[in-house]
Amino acid sequence: MSDVTRTRHGRPVHHWRRNVIHLAALLTAVAVIDGITHLSGKGPGGPALLLVPATVLVAAAGFRSWWSRRHGHAPPTRDTGARPPSAEQAGSSEQSRETSATVSEESALWRMRTTVRDAPGSLAALCTALAGLRVDILSLQTHPLAEGTVDEFLLRAPGGLASAEITEEVSVAGGTGTWIERADAHDLVDAPTRVLGLATRTALDAAELPLALRQLLGRCTIRSLPVAPAGGGRGPKAVPVEGALEDTVMRLRAPEGGVITVERPYLPFTPTEFARARALVELDARLGPRVPRSQDVLTLPEGNDITVRRADTGDLRAAKEMHERCSARTLGMRYHGPVGDADRYLGHLLSPRFGRTIAVQTASGRIVGLGHLLWDGDETEVALLVEDAWQRRGIGAELLRRLVGMAVEARCASVYAVTQSSNTGMVAAMRGLGLPLDYQIEEGTLVITARLDTAVEEPVTERLSRAGEWGKA
Repeated sequence: MSDVTRTRHGRPVHHWRRNVIHLAALLTAVAVIDGITHLSGKGPGGPALLLVPATVLVAAAGFRSWWSRRHGHAPPTRDTGARPPSAEQAGSSEQSRETSATVSEESALWRMRTTVRDAPGSLAALCTALAGLRVDILSLQTHPLAEGTVDEFLLRAPGGLASAEITEEVSVAGGTGTWIERADAHDLVDAPTRVLGLATRTALDAAELPLALRQLLGRCTIRSLPVAPAGGGRGPKAVPVEGALEDTVMRLRAPEGGVITVERPYLPFTPTEFARARALVELDARLGPRVPRSQDVLTLPEGNDITVRRADTGDLRAAKEMHERCSARTLGMRYHGPVGDADRYLGHLLSPRFGRTIAVQTASGRIVGLGHLLWDGDETEVALLVEDAWQRRGIGAELLRRLVGMAVEARCASVYAVTQSSNTGMVAAMRGLGLPLDYQIEEGTLVITARLDTAVEEPVTERLSRAGEWGKA
């Protein structure tokens, strides 16, 4: 151990007095040993005498080592981080942070559900397996079953890790019936917060119930079946007040007496999910019919003011009067059937249970246009009807932009419109959205599908956002 130099506040300190004393002691020890050796060589006990100084020197060295460890002030053998890093160390640290950020950006979010045995250590084995793959568990929900437990995870995994690798490790760790799919930023909200948000949306607007159920339960098909179908025939089979759960299908009694069916063929519903859905439907029933009453006043190019607002079954009479003012050709393009049956569908179309309806109203209070956004299972349909005298003034395009904005806000992947191939006005309105469109024509019927899950141009995004904000008001 050398005490020649030490560092204090970055400056070298030389302990020259201590060095002089150490050197004098060493020379004295050498002289003593030399004298003893000279004497021992002349006597019979020479070898024994040599052990005496050797023992003394060893003891002195040991004592000094112990004293230095107890009272010494030598710097630690490794860097404690108390000193500022050198330029090289700082650069290395910055590079490490950049590398970590890159790795974080390349991570992927996954939603995973698996069933484990109801036994101590089952969940721990699953978490250990995920940790071995460097998978981070962001949230965990448990759904108790009669036998076993369904665990639902939100995971952040390395970007290069395939879903098959995750499910394989989970299977080895004891998970069965594993299901996994990509997640997005919306899934980062914890379950209680998400449920409260969905309840708030449902409380403000009765048309939100199907959407709230879809977001609550994930990818599923939801259908609202009225007691008496608009086209005639028998209604759905009645369900008990508490509802019915059958593996991948749940049936709930709708507030107005119909039936709400929710189907998810790829994944059975758990009793916990059934209880949540039933509570949401019960909330809707207690609040009764309700539609936001906000409205916008717009000025048409020729100077006329119109009011755009939400409509419901309270507008049934005014909607039938608009039907009477429409030509047979206009009604035929809208309803694709006998004109005399048009009025029969209005009660269904205006009900917030099956979608959202926007009405265009003149200053005198007459309805001259209706736009419908209809929940059709796991798809969404848009439909327009504008009175003949008010066509080609931009009313249909305005209604369509607002309806598509609502669909974007509801996180629908696409919307479709069914019309006749000769309906050039509807085709022009769909093309005016600036969205990717798919066309299918069969026997004169045209189906136009607009994809909403792709990037769109900035002006279109602004228009759809404005319409979506109005739809939430």
